[in-house]
Amino acid sequence: MSLSGMRGLSVFISDVRNCRNKEQERLRVDKELGNIRTRFKNEKGLSPYEKKKYVWKMLYIYMLGYDVDFGHMEAVSLISAPKYPEKQVGYIVTSCLLNENHDFLRLAINAVRNDIIGRNETFQCLALTLVGNIGGREFAESLAPDVQKLLLSSSCRPLVRKKAALCLLRLFRKNSDVVNVDGWSDRMAQLLDERDLGVLTSSMSLFVALVANNHEAYSSCLPKCVKILERLARNQDVPQEYTYYGIPSPWLQVKTMRALQYFPTVEDPTTRRALFEVLQRILMGTDVVKNVNKNNASHAVLFEALALVMHLDSEKEMMSQCVALLGKFIAVREPNIRYLGLENMTRMLMVTDVHEIIKRHQAQIITSLKDPDISIRRRSLDLLYGMCDVTNAKDIVEELLQYLATADFAMREELALKAAILAEKFAPDLSWYVDVILQLIDKAGDFVSDDIWFRVVQFVTNNEDLQPYAALKAREYLDKPAIHETMVKVSAYLLGEYSHLLARRPGCSPKEIFSLIHEKLPTVSTPTISILLTTYAKILMHSQPPDPELQNQIWAVYSKYESCIDAEIQQRAVEYFALSRKGEALMDILAEMPKFPERQSSLIKKAEDTDADTAELSAIKLRTQQQASTALVVTDQRPSNGAPQVSQLAMVMIPTTNDTDHTPPVDQPLTESNGALTVVDPQPSGDILGDLLSPLAIDESQSVHDVGSNDALALAPIEDQESTVKPIGDITERFHALCLKDSGVLYEDPYVQIGIKAEWRNHQGRLVLFLGNKNTGPLDSVQAVVLPPSHLRVEISLVPEIIPPRAQVQCPLEIVNLRPSRDVAVLDFSYKFGTQLVNNRLRLPAVLNKFFTPIQVTAEEFFPQWRSLSGPPLKLQEVVRGVRPMPLGEMANLFNTLRLMVCPGLDPNAFNLVASTTFYSESTRAMLCLVRIETDPADRTQLRMTVASADPTLTFELKEFIKEHLVNIPTAAKPLPPQQPQPPPIATSDPGALLAGLL
Repeated sequence: MSLSGMRGLSVFISDVRNCRNKEQERLRVDKELGNIRTRFKNEKGLSPYEKKKYVWKMLYIYMLGYDVDFGHMEAVSLISAPKYPEKQVGYIVTSCLLNENHDFLRLAINAVRNDIIGRNETFQCLALTLVGNIGGREFAESLAPDVQKLLLSSSCRPLVRKKAALCLLRLFRKNSDVVNVDGWSDRMAQLLDERDLGVLTSSMSLFVALVANNHEAYSSCLPKCVKILERLARNQDVPQEYTYYGIPSPWLQVKTMRALQYFPTVEDPTTRRALFEVLQRILMGTDVVKNVNKNNASHAVLFEALALVMHLDSEKEMMSQCVALLGKFIAVREPNIRYLGLENMTRMLMVTDVHEIIKRHQAQIITSLKDPDISIRRRSLDLLYGMCDVTNAKDIVEELLQYLATADFAMREELALKAAILAEKFAPDLSWYVDVILQLIDKAGDFVSDDIWFRVVQFVTNNEDLQPYAALKAREYLDKPAIHETMVKVSAYLLGEYSHLLARRPGCSPKEIFSLIHEKLPTVSTPTISILLTTYAKILMHSQPPDPELQNQIWAVYSKYESCIDAEIQQRAVEYFALSRKGEALMDILAEMPKFPERQSSLIKKAEDTDADTAELSAIKLRTQQQASTALVVTDQRPSNGAPQVSQLAMVMIPTTNDTDHTPPVDQPLTESNGALTVVDPQPSGDILGDLLSPLAIDESQSVHDVGSNDALALAPIEDQESTVKPIGDITERFHALCLKDSGVLYEDPYVQIGIKAEWRNHQGRLVLFLGNKNTGPLDSVQAVVLPPSHLRVEISLVPEIIPPRAQVQCPLEIVNLRPSRDVAVLDFSYKFGTQLVNNRLRLPAVLNKFFTPIQVTAEEFFPQWRSLSGPPLKLQEVVRGVRPMPLGEMANLFNTLRLMVCPGLDPNAFNLVASTTFYSESTRAMLCLVRIETDPADRTQLRMTVASADPTLTFELKEFIKEHLVNIPTAAKPLPPQQPQPPPIATSDPGALLAGLL
């Protein structure tokens, strides 16, 4: 390859693009880097032109993603070159390869400064661009004064001044303490009088950063900003090149109104009147049109104007006009405009008194609550919550309860919380409040915090007139065949305290109440058992003198739990058993709960704290937050045993709940939980199956052992083989089919067929590979090597080098599973037919589910195990989206095919599945695995999955394995495509004859 002239660069780029795989590309790049390194060692013989050429190659290699750890000095030295082509590449490559802390940058400061203070405008622009891109502290200390001089210079062309303004902005943002802007108020006022709109727009960006830092120093510039808006919006004194779809410089309008939001108010009446005239013109002159680009520009200006109106808190007439305009926007079809309309209406609701005007749009807002876009649904919920008061509380809460049944899992927690708060704040009567909370628990028990039912108990306890009604409603809910555990808690508490008030009603005798509650005992968690034991004692106390049959039944329960391993339950059983023998003295010992002291609701207090932090942010605070450049870094932290841990992001979003922290003993006064209610808690503490859960981050999908894999189940196809012999049928589909059954065809092409027959027992497996020659000529140089992952021990017998014509050989494999993993073994199989050499790498179906043994568990076996696995990393939960829609029966069949036994009747919800299996490996031996799937009948593409086992690695691997089969992998193998023409097989026309008698 010729290395003379820029043709060498073109040839190199062409060579790289023509590489057939990554390895060839790397070899070509390494060769070129070696050549460049050699040439740079003999730098004395290099001309600036040659150096430029090699530095360009370095940049291209860097852009391909390779490390370039040399040649930095050569790139920096080109900045001092006298000609533009060399200087240009020096600046560009230095900007790309070096960061602000690199030592070589110090060598470039003088050359950069010479270009800035020089007379060559092109060089000045290059230098300003470099300084702005890198923005290091040393650059700021050395070059900021020179950049300021360029910005204020009247002799510089606008192009240079624009770049100077943006360069100074970058330096100020990175190192505000180094850039001296003291006394810049007059200079900024001078810049805001600039006629050139390019310079003015760049200067306004700088001005926004300056006033965000200290608005008081620039109060004299406020009238200048208003004049700019007048010039743009009213006079439209703008050159044609700065008009975008008929809108005068929308970027400058937005920046100017944003700068005004940093000033607390506009005192001067003339300036204030001029500003309101401009805002009025913007509000009146914006409408939705078909052109998307014009819509984007006009709405950017409009919504910034709305933010400024809210910030200034202007007269009510303008506020009404803003609400009317937003009312139009929330009714249009374009989702982005609807979203912005709802968001700004919510902000306006929080910072101004426009409730009555916004209420006129309540029907449209409720319609938006059912929008397909979840972002719009969230904004609608926020707006409904903010606009609710006594007059419309019933309508809004009923809408929220109806929507709760079909809402996304991600929204149900927030929906439940807000419905509970609204019901408490604006309840027209307490019986309606009790109805709402009980409906809430019934419809979304998994998403209802304990604080909500604590609050119901406090209301009922403090209002005697409400007690019979609340007890009767609790009795009605207990009649349902399947209710949530939180409903069991609140019903048991209310009936324990007040069921005696219903004694004259049919079906409400103490014996009948006890029977109803006791039916739920086998399905509840440990903290709820404590509540039920207290309820039994209360029922016995209220039935004095006791019914002997009822007393014996309750005593039998206490006797059973006197030896319970849980200390709390054991203590209650022993003490209640002893107390229940006190006769009438029990009435004094277990007297009714006293009234709670009046205090602020923990729910409302939580809502008020949240509103103060978010909804009532002024425009100034919002803009200040936008100035900060922050990045969220989430690292995948795993313990040494390979088990996954919850990422930092997941821990912020989805905190762990704990029943023992939230459930007070029922025989002691309930107190409000300080800060216990968490809006984003995905799992209520009282869930039968979901106690003590903390979900992993949703996007955690990498294998423990193969983090870099694109396919979490390690089922990604092996690299395409460079062979003219193509397989018959789809290799991936054949593999997936064999993952679900124990015999079949693994691979087939015109010359060979590979079949598998397998037998699995506990943690061991035996596979037989059937290698069949389909032709009349021999297969030579046959090799079959198994490449096992670290968790499998594989022994394979020798394969003969020659397979005779139309013959079949058997190759047994012994497999031992050492520990849980989804990685797969690979069969490296090659042969030669005539002059044709064929090599394939095939995945062997020795996958995770092969070491499962399905097991049917009863409720008595399941629930103690489920409760004992108290949270991550032994119990993991994840909301899975993108699921292939399938009926519940089909999903159950899939689980049974995967050797996960579906256990009907364990989950009270008819839309949920519970499955169990036993996993075997050398390290874990027999390990019970439990799975719960909660489906959303309104949206079959999402579900919530909880997986539990006593081994953290197994829990994670099983969760990812099931997720892959639900999302990516077909439920059953598809029919294979028609086979290619081939020689007739050995003894029959059936292409599968080589496996006759075995499959």
